[in-house]
Amino acid sequence: MIFPHFRCLALFAGVLLAVDGQAGIVLNTTRVIYPAKDKEVSFGVHNTGSAEILLQSWLEPNVTNPEPGSLPFVVTPALARVQGDGKQLLRIIYAGTDMPRDRESVLWLNVQEIPQAVAENSLQVAIRQRIKVFFRPESLPGEAAQAPQGLRWRIEPAGLQVDNPGVYHVSMVRLEVRQDGDMLLSLDGQMIAPGQSIQLPLKHPPTLAPIKLSFISINDFGGQEPYRAALKSGQTVQAEVAEPR
Repeated sequence: MIFPHFRCLALFAGVLLAVDGQAGIVLNTTRVIYPAKDKEVSFGVHNTGSAEILLQSWLEPNVTNPEPGSLPFVVTPALARVQGDGKQLLRIIYAGTDMPRDRESVLWLNVQEIPQAVAENSLQVAIRQRIKVFFRPESLPGEAAQAPQGLRWRIEPAGLQVDNPGVYHVSMVRLEVRQDGDMLLSLDGQMIAPGQSIQLPLKHPPTLAPIKLSFISINDFGGQEPYRAALKSGQTVQAEVAEPR
C-alpha cells in the first residue's frame, strides 16, 4: 500500500527528474550594450542540455503594457532549433529611427527555451531568461562608468531621495542605508533611469546620528562596483567608489 504523502513524494520526484532531463539555456552575457553607431550587436546562447530545443527570442520596451511591434529593432533568428550542447548566435538589428538621441534607453531581451514533446505524464517547462539591452546614442556627454557617482542622494522626512541628472541608467544589485547598526533600508535591486527621481521609504525616521549609504552598481561588463556615502538630513551628497577592505 502506498500512503498518500508517499505518492505525492514519488510524483514530485518524477517531476524533478523530468525537469532535470530538459535542456537549460545559458546566455554568454548578463546585459547587452548597443551603441547606436553599430548596425547590429550579437550574443551567444548555449543549450547545456542533451535534447534539441526550439529557441524563441524577442524584445520588449521598458514599460508596463508594451505595444506589439512598437520597437525599431528585430532579433534574428526569432526562432531557431538548437541541438543538445549546441550554440546559437543571435543578432539584434536597429532600424535607425524612433529612439531618443539625448539619453540612453533600456529594452528587455527575452530568450525562451521551448522543449520538444516528451513522454506522457512528464512535465514540460518553458524556461525564459530576461536581460536588459542598453541602447546608447552617439555623442552622449560623460561616460556610463561614471554615472553611479553622479547620482544625488538626500535624506528627506518621507525617505531617501535619489536623483539621476545624467543620461545613463544606473543599475544596482544591492542598496542599503544604516544608522548606528540599524538597517533603515535594504533593497536587492534598483535601476535609476536618466533624469529620474525616486523616493524610497525608510524603516523609520532617522535620528541625528550619521547615516551610511552603500550600494553595488553593475557596469557594462556585468562587474560589481561598490559605492559609499555619508548622509545627513537635508544635505545632498554624491557617493564615491568604496575602497577595498
